[in-house]
Amino acid sequence: MNPTIPRIFVFLLVVLGVYLWIGYSITALTGGGGDDTAVVDITPEGGETIYWGKGRCFTCHSVGGQGSAVRGPNHGQFGEKFPQPMGARAIERAAERSAKEGVEFTAVDYIVESMASPGAYIVEGYKNEMAVVYAPPISLELKEIKAVVAYLMALGGDLDMEAIDTNPSDVTAGLYSKISAAAEAGGGDPEEGIIVYEDNCQECHMLNDDGGGEIGPDLTGIAAIGLDGLSEAILAPAKAMTEGYETHVVKNKEGRQFIGLKTRDEDGEVDITNALGDVETLDKADIETISVDDTVSIMPDDIAEVITVKEYQDLLSFLMLQKPVEEQ
Repeated sequence: MNPTIPRIFVFLLVVLGVYLWIGYSITALTGGGGDDTAVVDITPEGGETIYWGKGRCFTCHSVGGQGSAVRGPNHGQFGEKFPQPMGARAIERAAERSAKEGVEFTAVDYIVESMASPGAYIVEGYKNEMAVVYAPPISLELKEIKAVVAYLMALGGDLDMEAIDTNPSDVTAGLYSKISAAAEAGGGDPEEGIIVYEDNCQECHMLNDDGGGEIGPDLTGIAAIGLDGLSEAILAPAKAMTEGYETHVVKNKEGRQFIGLKTRDEDGEVDITNALGDVETLDKADIETISVDDTVSIMPDDIAEVITVKEYQDLLSFLMLQKPVEEQ
């Protein structure tokens, strides 16, 4: 047997061992290595697992001397810049948010907001570049976010599990609703969804007494139809026709054809409003035929080609927040 072969084999084992040791050292240094798939409880311990595991918080943050990330603020007590750990620090930040917004913020409100709307408060010296943790690729569930809040509050703060989980403040409850709606819509951003809505929907629809009028149904409380209902209404509007908004086809005695909504039917006249909002008033005496075409909608059916996938998800997440009054 060639003596060179065993030597090469031993050399390869040594090289492999060195690579494994380097990988383990880097993971230990950053605080990583948690179980990304483990089911966690809403506890500081569960939040710690998420922080150093699935949530990948350690890639930008450290906790005191644990970890070496500096892209985001240190969440522990660390040097002159961070004389207080996150739980205690959140009390001061909450006071700043209260003064700016005119709404009382608690420490829990501040920490939840930092994950639900990371751009709302930017720590001096850092950029607005925090990932949206409830969107891909991180995709934390609401339960996991609550656990992380508990972990951060336990770092020098007063841990109030009711305020975090079972009895949140109005501010936190609103932020939780945003996270839930966004997660259900595939990670969309409701705030960005407002822009998509205004650019593509507001001209024809009303929402909370604001909008373009009677061309499309009032969308107030539209979340009641659920995510599947919303998806169908946007992508296949003819299949999700709202009663009273059927497409009418009118042919007058001169052979001209008018297609749109029947927005008025009185005093011997019929108003047909087309997709552009133009109204054609027709005398009933001049109408030869009028019928409903349930295969088409005056709402554009090519919106999927007009907006991007992200804009679609953003729009869905915004509409999922439009719950009926009794559910808010």
